[in-house]
Amino acid sequence: MRWKLTGRYLFSVVLIVVIVIIMNIIVVIGLFVVQSMNEDFLTNGSQTSAETISRSFEEFIVISESGASVSEKGKDILKKNEAWLQVLDEDGREIYRYRAPEGAKTKYTPMDIVQIYKYFEKDVLSTVFVGEKTYSDHRFSYLVGFTSPYLERHVLTTDTRNFVQAFKVFSLTVIIVDGFIALCIAYIFSKRLTQPMFMLIDSIKRLANRNYHVYHQPKGVYKEVFANINLLSQELKASEKERKKLDAMREEWIGNISHDIKTPLASIQGYAEMIKDPEYQFSQDEIRDYAGIIERKSIYLRDVIEDLNLSTRLRNKELMLNKKHINIVSLVRNAVIDTLNNPSYSDRHIDFGSSHEVIKVEVDDILIRRAISNLIYNAIVHNREDVAIKVQVEKNEDHILIRVEDNGKGIKQEELGRIFDRYFRGTNTGELHRGSGLGMAITHDIVIAHGGEIEVRSEVGQGTIAEIKLRPA
Repeated sequence: MRWKLTGRYLFSVVLIVVIVIIMNIIVVIGLFVVQSMNEDFLTNGSQTSAETISRSFEEFIVISESGASVSEKGKDILKKNEAWLQVLDEDGREIYRYRAPEGAKTKYTPMDIVQIYKYFEKDVLSTVFVGEKTYSDHRFSYLVGFTSPYLERHVLTTDTRNFVQAFKVFSLTVIIVDGFIALCIAYIFSKRLTQPMFMLIDSIKRLANRNYHVYHQPKGVYKEVFANINLLSQELKASEKERKKLDAMREEWIGNISHDIKTPLASIQGYAEMIKDPEYQFSQDEIRDYAGIIERKSIYLRDVIEDLNLSTRLRNKELMLNKKHINIVSLVRNAVIDTLNNPSYSDRHIDFGSSHEVIKVEVDDILIRRAISNLIYNAIVHNREDVAIKVQVEKNEDHILIRVEDNGKGIKQEELGRIFDRYFRGTNTGELHRGSGLGMAITHDIVIAHGGEIEVRSEVGQGTIAEIKLRPA
């Protein structure tokens, strides 16, 4: 995978570098040609080559019957360009000179003119250009010499066959060298570009292997990707921590449930064995007492199993609600009455109140009653016997509010956010609490299944308020 990514980037970068090199070669050749054609000198504020000045200088030479001369403008051009002039007749004799050095000849043969044009003339220390001036069917020659030491002219003689061969070798060498340089640059560039990708791949592998300690400084092209990887790492780390906490709670809950189930099972088994044993002779009253104990323990086991089943079906959204139009005031009042009718809680102080006598709502009455009973039951078992419990039903404009309030011990803040978790049992649980530990989780899921809201507020030593909000019918 790494070499595939590197190769893809490498090919792209090499292609770009090669194209740039070819373009640079073309530009360099073009500049070289232009530079060789334009050796610039400053004349009248403009840049003109020495050869151009020499070729066009005939317009400044004046030929007449009396001889030859140069215009004032021509003299200015010669002065500014550190040049001199000789005008020759058809026989090569000098008929006019201007600023010519002392070593300049006064008579030139055709060979002398060829030599002085091809090579740097040492006698006059000048680079000489040749031109022609025509007058009355006579052809006059003129020499323009430039004394600047920076001006050079080279005559190149070559065999085209050798030139082509040399150009092939030179081109091949340039291509090999440039290709190697381009390959090195492309490799370095591709490594820098693909290194973050390798880091991302490695991070994803570590996350897949449950190593969530991953963090990278978000920067460069993949800044957003690194930021998302960091966020994912944090979320997975938090989820893993929560999972371990949930597993610990589940293990603790399973241990508690196992203990709570074993106790009534042991009672059921013990009393059943006693009744079955022929060595024991029990009276009818004793048998009835033992049967009553067995019945209560069996009911408790049934309730635990039903809680487990109901919690699972609610959490998996497999429970179909049997909704009816009911009077929620009557339902809550009956839940309070049933609680007080229980001999275990008959001495508890529970007040009931309602803003209306009839408040209609469409709910599954059995499940809603179960949720309200769970709230009342929690207010009882988690507090002292003298706790005062107030149950209130109110109808507002957009919702129906059911409030269960007590002035008991309250709930610690670190436990308040977990009371709706499955398997959670608070530290205030007393001896009366022998349930499954799913009561509040079931209450929460019942309310949510009805599209309602549930909230619990509490302060240690001040009491607890649990509120259910339902939509009116």
